[in-house]
Amino acid sequence: MTTVNNPPADSPPDASPPRVGGWTRFVTARPRLSLLAALVLTVLAVLAGSGVADKLGSGGWEDPGAESTYATEALEREFPDSQPNLILLVDSGRASVDDPAVAAEATRLAERLSGEKGVVGVGSYWGGKAPALRAEDGHEALIAARITGDEKTMGETLDRIAPSYRGTQGPLEVKIGGIVAVRHEMQTIIQEDLTRAEIIALPVTLVLLVMVFGSAVAALLPLGVGIVAILGTNAVLGALTEFTEVSIFAMNLTTALGLGLAIDYALFIVRRFREEVSGGADPTTAIGTTLRTAGRTVLFSALTVAVSLAAMLVFPQYFLRSFAYAGIAVVLLAAAAALILLPAALVLLGHRVDSLDVRRLFRRGRAKSTGPGTEGSTPNGPQNGTEGGTEDRTAWGRTATLVMRRAPFFALGTTAVLVLLGLPFLGVKFGTADDRQLPSSAESHVVQQHIRDGFPGTPGGGLEVIAEGRATQAEYAAYKERVAALPDVARVDGPLVKGDAAYFTVQPEGEAVDEAGQRLVGDLRATEAPFDTKVTGAAAVLVDSKKAIGDQLPLAAAFITVVTLLLVFLLTGSVLIPIQAVLLNALSLTAMFGAVVWVFQDGHLSGLLGFTSSGSIETTLPVLMFCVAFGLSMDYGVFLLSRIKEEYDHTGDHERSVRLGLQRTGGLITAAAVILAVVMVAIGTSRVTNTKMLGLGIALAVLMDAMVVRSLLVPAIMRLTGKATWWAPGPLRRFHQRFGLSEADPTPAKQPNHETDPDTDPETNPDTDSERDAVGARG
Repeated sequence: MTTVNNPPADSPPDASPPRVGGWTRFVTARPRLSLLAALVLTVLAVLAGSGVADKLGSGGWEDPGAESTYATEALEREFPDSQPNLILLVDSGRASVDDPAVAAEATRLAERLSGEKGVVGVGSYWGGKAPALRAEDGHEALIAARITGDEKTMGETLDRIAPSYRGTQGPLEVKIGGIVAVRHEMQTIIQEDLTRAEIIALPVTLVLLVMVFGSAVAALLPLGVGIVAILGTNAVLGALTEFTEVSIFAMNLTTALGLGLAIDYALFIVRRFREEVSGGADPTTAIGTTLRTAGRTVLFSALTVAVSLAAMLVFPQYFLRSFAYAGIAVVLLAAAAALILLPAALVLLGHRVDSLDVRRLFRRGRAKSTGPGTEGSTPNGPQNGTEGGTEDRTAWGRTATLVMRRAPFFALGTTAVLVLLGLPFLGVKFGTADDRQLPSSAESHVVQQHIRDGFPGTPGGGLEVIAEGRATQAEYAAYKERVAALPDVARVDGPLVKGDAAYFTVQPEGEAVDEAGQRLVGDLRATEAPFDTKVTGAAAVLVDSKKAIGDQLPLAAAFITVVTLLLVFLLTGSVLIPIQAVLLNALSLTAMFGAVVWVFQDGHLSGLLGFTSSGSIETTLPVLMFCVAFGLSMDYGVFLLSRIKEEYDHTGDHERSVRLGLQRTGGLITAAAVILAVVMVAIGTSRVTNTKMLGLGIALAVLMDAMVVRSLLVPAIMRLTGKATWWAPGPLRRFHQRFGLSEADPTPAKQPNHETDPDTDPETNPDTDSERDAVGARG
């Protein structure tokens, strides 16, 4: 990595002629060959990543090292009948389930199911008259079974047998549910929703990019970078499935970050390239300057996002680890495409990057209405991502000036609003993912809802205790009595003994995973027994999952904090700015967490958004959303801070640097945030609640960060801290001078002559200094 020794704030910038570095020569020496190689690699990625969704799992919320996981595996091994994962809901219509004709047909159905390959442990209401398997109205009953094998094998078995049992079976109407059906249906819906999200996001993104750039050619470049990143990541996920489990949910993050970050990075690269070309540089020299400035910022941004996502690797649940795999891969591929392929394309395009300027007609109309010279007033064209010329730049400059003039008001007011928006998160209740993740019309959701509403007890909420070690019937009976005497226990069934193992089923009085059920897990584990006991069930899985996340959360937070502080210090050379960046980023996420609880836990807007609230938030979701949203916030933070740092290195004027930094990046960051939010909202149209929560929550976090925190809170705080913002102790300052990086270009393309052109003198005309940063948009 090339290092930059930043000059003192009051020293003049280096006036040496532009140079072309080694990296620039590498990426531009054979641009056509580079693009051809990229095309070949992309085709190979398509082949390698084809069918990857079928290899991904739809679980991964459990801690593989937890007691509940061990108990579940032991029960599956020793007592497969105790772990049914396939449910047939049998509706007898107006007849009773005890009607002889109904009983005969249902018995034949159960016998036929027991003969299916890969199906074991078939039991039914008609086989033992168990009250828990009969609906209270007497018109529905259950057949339960277990499909064996891994997740892929179970899905294939379900696909094979389901058509023979679903629908009308003589006098019966049968619907299929159970955990296998829930997960299989979830996987299918996610694939369909992801395709629909891409169909929505791509054209809308293209339209927004055309509005941002004006040029249709320039607008297509970020999309190309995003597509390469997505296809490459799918190939990486496909390879990872050969070694570890990967969640199907990770594909949503691949699409969202692949498009969002690729567009962010390409926006900054293309913007800087057009600026240099419009200033008279040839394409190769312009690429050199672009890579030394915006390229470094893109690299730093990618590292900060990757660090936030890498923190999820410390958690044991493969659901979270999958997002780390997908996120790191797509971030690095997006950055690589932006820093390798995009420069090659820009060298070939040169001035033609501004071709097909669809806004030329609007500019002509504006010139006619306002008189000659209007367009000339912004000779370098659009800028800042909004590409709106001087008026937009002045608007962002006015915003920065107003905020800094009233810094205490904006700092306190914005902080208070963000904290207020986050207050609902104080009432968060954690739960497990179940069938209510699916739309209410999904067959497996319908089956489980019928069981919840119409069957006695708490189906699916029972706790199971596996006892290992030789014991007598008297010892089993004594243990059963002790368990039955525990608070919140409705009934204890068992034991069923097989060799040196036995298991009990404990039915709680309340809901499956409410506070009482979770307390009962602890009570069961603390109950003395003359044999080894392990507890599993929905509440036990939740307890173990919360513990696993709680144990690793400090490590993940420390990792994100320390590495982010280091990266931002290397970028800025300041001790205070990295601390501000971490705190303000965390504060920017409060609205997202508050909205998640208010909407998805409490059920507000559930009808409008089309989901069923379970009254809780899946335990891993807040961790995932924090890591993703924090990384994206740092993405925008790096873009803003790098430009403020560049201005400070040029002028040594703190307030002016903050104003010009916001003026020159505010529109660009906002445009990038809006585009990423569009992609996340497209993901949020999913019919699976967790995916909907992820997409809409992160979209809100991105918009709040770009439009509130970066526009109001950052300039206000930096105004209050003043020039102390840039302080660092001597040893750290020397460390930064040796190893630090920044976007400041040591070889500016043009040095204004203030003696011959007073309009360019920042002392007499400070606003014209911003023309140095304008982006050419003429075709």
